[in-house]
This record gives sequence, C-alpha cells and structure tokens, in this order.
Amino acid sequence: MALTFPFAAIVGQDEMTLAIQVVAVDPSIGGVLVLGDRGTGKSTAVRALADLLPPISVVKGCPYRCDPAKPASACPVCQARDPKAKVVTERQPVAVVDLPLGATEDRVVGALDLEKALSQGVKSFAPGLLAQAHRGFLYIDEVNLLDDHLVDLLIDVAASGENLVEREGLSVRHPARFVLVGSGNPEEGELRPQLLDRFGLSVQVRTPQDLALRVSIIKRRDAFDKDPAAFKALWHKDNQKLQKRILKARDLLDEVEVSDDMLMLCARLCQQLGTDGLRAELTLLRATRAYAALQGHKAVKAEHLQSMAPLALRHRLRRNPLDDTDSGARVQRSLQEVLAA
Repeated sequence: MALTFPFAAIVGQDEMTLAIQVVAVDPSIGGVLVLGDRGTGKSTAVRALADLLPPISVVKGCPYRCDPAKPASACPVCQARDPKAKVVTERQPVAVVDLPLGATEDRVVGALDLEKALSQGVKSFAPGLLAQAHRGFLYIDEVNLLDDHLVDLLIDVAASGENLVEREGLSVRHPARFVLVGSGNPEEGELRPQLLDRFGLSVQVRTPQDLALRVSIIKRRDAFDKDPAAFKALWHKDNQKLQKRILKARDLLDEVEVSDDMLMLCARLCQQLGTDGLRAELTLLRATRAYAALQGHKAVKAEHLQSMAPLALRHRLRRNPLDDTDSGARVQRSLQEVLAA
C-alpha cells in the first residue's frame, strides 16, 4: 500500500486543511469541494484525510462495512444472517475511496459477479465503489470533468443515502452514506449546479507567492519522495495530535450551543446573499458548530461565523457578471453589513 503524504506536514493551504478538519469533525456538513490551480496540493491533502480519521467498528465480513450499533440500517448481507447469532465486529480504517474519471457505471454502482455466475451458476452481486465508500469518503479528482450520467447517479445516491441497482435480473438495495470530496481546476470546466449544491464547503486554493513558503513546500515534498516511510514517521506525532483534536471535537459537538441570535445572523446573511433554499443555513449551522468544537468552545460566536461563512456560501451564490470581486469577498462584505446592522 502506497504511503500518503502526512496531513500535518501540509503547509500553505490553511483554508483547505481547515475545511477538511471541520468535515472530519461533522461529516453531516456534506463534504468539501477544492478548486484551484494545478499542482497546489489539492489531491495530496484529500488523500491525507485518512490520517485524521480514527478506525470505525464494522460487522466482520460485511462487504458494506455496516455499523453493528445500527442494525436497522443493515445491508442485505447482514439482514440475511441468523438474528440469534452473535454479531462479530472488528475495527477498520475509514475508507477514502477514489472514483476515477473513466470508471464505468458498473464499477461505481456494482454489478453481477460474472466469476460466480460462470463458475457456480449463481446470481450474485459484486459491490462497487459506492459500497466501498459507505461510512467513509468518496474522492473525485477533476470532479468538473465527470460524465453527466455519473453526476446524476451521485446526486441521487448522495440525497438518499442508498444505492439501488436493478440489472441482469438482480435487484439490490444497499446503504451508501459517504462524504463527497472533490477537487478540480475551474478553468477546465464548470460543475453542474445540482452537484455543486451537494458539497457542504468549498475552498479556493492558489499558488503560494511567498518565496520562503514555496521553498518549505518543495523541501518537504522532496524529503517525502526520497523516503516516504521515514518522512511519515517523522510527522507521526503531529498527525496523532490532529487526530486527538478531532476526536475531542466530535465528543464536544453535541454540547456546543448555537443561540437564536446566531441563527438569525445566519438566516439574514443567506437572505441578503440570495441563496436558494435552506441548505445554506443548515450547512452554515453545522460548519460553525463543528469549527467551534474544533476550537474547544462550547458556544458558536461571530468569529466562527466569519471563518466558515465564505466556505459554506461562496459556491451557492448566483453569478453577477457586473461584479468582478471574489465570491468569498462578497460573502465577507455581506457578513460585515449584517453584523453592523
């Protein structure tokens, strides 16, 4: 197994690493979209996400990694087991599954297991990438270049949390709840609005202009390329600290209070920016709460809203061709007006 670049060793993209940590605290935020220049560490940061995630408890032998604490949402394999038999569990790393651009629909959703069909004459379902990503993260590099039929499929599954496959005489429904993480370069194509809306947070990354920072990035990447295992070991303690911080924030999350005044600020901000629907407010609520927990605070404050508002709202704004300012700047400008009112 190839070693990933340590998350703690990433420098120069603070907004991106913050968004990934916030989503790791509360996956219900809905994932992260990372857009920006080529070669700025987008895919490196996402693949390093596994460093931040503690192992999860799964039903041993289950191809869908079912949660033993939630039998009501069990997959067809677990439902077919003897209800009187004791459920054997094990700990597994949280999955961060890559969805390649050229993947076929069968590879993504699953299909008839041809090997079993030919050798045993048995109709059996071979789970796809959506099954592998259940209770984990599904990563799509160059997400803006994804085929339309796969985009439609992902929108349906992300909304329902289930994957329904009906083909070759098979009818299979299994849980597929995952956090969608995408990266891409906007110059190479736009995302469809329906898919864009499925991402909770959006960050923009740019090539660092500080020379000392550029040198630091190059040195770390070169050290990793020369000896990945040694470099990983060097940053192991820092990664462990990050993981403990996220675990502590998860434990604190339910205790974090969001006052009615803060909810009113969120609603007024979204109304002023003209966002469609109420998903923007819900995402902003969850993101600010998770960020407060990450900071060790038990109440959401204006400073948390100021940090999270651009990430949660910039990709939900209608484009104004007469406004040449960055969408994040538009959010901050509106936020200052709302706070001053």
